[in-house]
Amino acid sequence: MSIIKLNAIDSTNNFLKDLSRNQSVDNFTVVVAQKQTNGKGQMGATWYSEEGKNLIMSILIKDVLQNYDEIFHLNVAVALSILQVLEDFDIPNLSVKWPNDIMSDQKKICGILIENSFKSNTKIESVVGIGLNVNQNKFDNLPKASSMALVAKNEFNLDSILINIIFQIKKNCSWILSNQLDKLWKVYHKHLFKINVPMAFEDAIQNRFMGIIKGVSPEGKLQVLLEDNSVKNYGIKEIQILF
Repeated sequence: MSIIKLNAIDSTNNFLKDLSRNQSVDNFTVVVAQKQTNGKGQMGATWYSEEGKNLIMSILIKDVLQNYDEIFHLNVAVALSILQVLEDFDIPNLSVKWPNDIMSDQKKICGILIENSFKSNTKIESVVGIGLNVNQNKFDNLPKASSMALVAKNEFNLDSILINIIFQIKKNCSWILSNQLDKLWKVYHKHLFKINVPMAFEDAIQNRFMGIIKGVSPEGKLQVLLEDNSVKNYGIKEIQILF
């Protein structure tokens, strides 16, 4: 396992993608930075981290996904990996907010961005970006954000968390390779944020409505039970959970 440590970078995902384009990079190579100046989240959202306080990392994963239909299995494996590690560090009331934010109670403590590239040999390479709030204590103008330190009232060693996350991701990826997908999905749904709870939603044209999350499809779409008793599948850009 190769770990590349940087002081500051615009984006660990961009750095790792560029590295992979220009040279051969081993599977599960990790890039970790003290500071990221242009971190991105889902749908282009900006992600800010206080320097040296949080875990900012990207992992190259290849030879795991075999075709396009399997892409969301990796999202499930990575999200569960982080949740499982945080459980080991006694972070309470953890859940996965679709598609792959990690929550403690009602507060987000980790965001994940997976960027996939399709090679000419039909293989898929994925760069998994993880932003985990670890020891940061202030989140100005971010009322729904928190950190491990705030939740647990304790400081944590970043390197220890990093090693544990890499180990757990490798383990969960082996479940994909051995076709134990049911095991992954069962645990993912068990920890899905607000599953089976009546919730308010907003669609892409800002219509608000009530529904109940019933699960996530293999393609990664949120399955919502509507007031007319129909179940509709929504893509990432088609719906927002209001809470």
